[in-house]
Amino acid sequence: MKKTLLAAAVILSGAATAMAQESLQKPGFFSNMSIGVQGGATTPLYKGSKFFKDMRGVAGLDIRKQITPAFALGVEGDAAVNTSNWKGQTHSSTAFDASYVGTYGAVNLFKLFQPYGTHNVFDIEAVAGAGWGHLYQNGKGNDWNFFATKAGLNLNFNVSEKVTLSIRPSVLWDMSDAGVKQTSAAYNAEKATFNIMAGVSVKLGDGFKYSVPNYNLDEIAALNEKVTNLRAELATAGDALNASDNENMRLAAQLEKMKNQKPVVVKETQDFLSTVRYVNFAIGRYNVPADQLPNVAAVASYLKNHPQATVSIKGYASQDGPAEVNERLANQRAESVKDMLVSKYGIPASRIKAEGMGIGHMFEEESWNRVAICTLDNDKPVSTETTVSK
Repeated sequence: MKKTLLAAAVILSGAATAMAQESLQKPGFFSNMSIGVQGGATTPLYKGSKFFKDMRGVAGLDIRKQITPAFALGVEGDAAVNTSNWKGQTHSSTAFDASYVGTYGAVNLFKLFQPYGTHNVFDIEAVAGAGWGHLYQNGKGNDWNFFATKAGLNLNFNVSEKVTLSIRPSVLWDMSDAGVKQTSAAYNAEKATFNIMAGVSVKLGDGFKYSVPNYNLDEIAALNEKVTNLRAELATAGDALNASDNENMRLAAQLEKMKNQKPVVVKETQDFLSTVRYVNFAIGRYNVPADQLPNVAAVASYLKNHPQATVSIKGYASQDGPAEVNERLANQRAESVKDMLVSKYGIPASRIKAEGMGIGHMFEEESWNRVAICTLDNDKPVSTETTVSK
């Protein structure tokens, strides 16, 4: 138990010295600007349209400002190449038959949950924006302006700290005259187009700057010294634990040897019997060790042979560790012996009194105070025959 507590202290102290997290410095206005070009295809989503047949090329320009590592604002402009006829509309007399200019916000879904300064080869942005849409048609006054909204994703491949390649699927809605009752603007596939574009953008300036807080060097040195001392104590506790394990192995071997010896019968007579048995425990433990089971069995045997007898079990702890922990251990050790007498040997609980006595001072050898003392009492004079192993 002591080894576990020391190990936890070392880990926590080590973590305290390693908490020099980077902080984000306030960037200049042009530090996080980027400019990019994009191109791909667009196709209408109204009922009856042909997804690939009505598809045509689209190209555009994108300028953005990275406000934080996870959030950006930008403006973009796209123009659709005049190669198809949409829903019976007249072809444009220009090289383009539709255009869009708008602003947008982008949230990097990866950097929302990452520390400052993390560089990803791949990340994903959620993008939403609004702006001005325009349809070009032959004939004076036939052109059509409309308010538009746009939503999509940017799948970014950061090939370097300056250059990003991306795939940008999105949907653009014509929000004016959507043909929906009670409103003149709604999200309706009859007035929407699907766009899939690839883009390349180049970052301007030096990007975000990060700095490490100025910690108190004397405090850090003191913490490092504390960690070193705790590690030394941990090593000492490990040696003590190994020695304890070796002693347990020796005692177990001695117990096994004693089991194979023939018992010696000793006759003794007591007027008023008051027999004591000790059940010793390992440090920080309250379960009955295997080498102490014969002592519990002896108590159970006596109680079965003497139906009028009772037993008083008093649990103790050594001075190792916090006082509140030792108080609990003393009570648990007494209860552990009682539970074994009841559950394993069928002794009625009414014949057993168990109580914790806290820290024991009976023995000069500190480890002997980790004990449950079982005192057997019989209210009648008896003559007993006790069998012990030599």
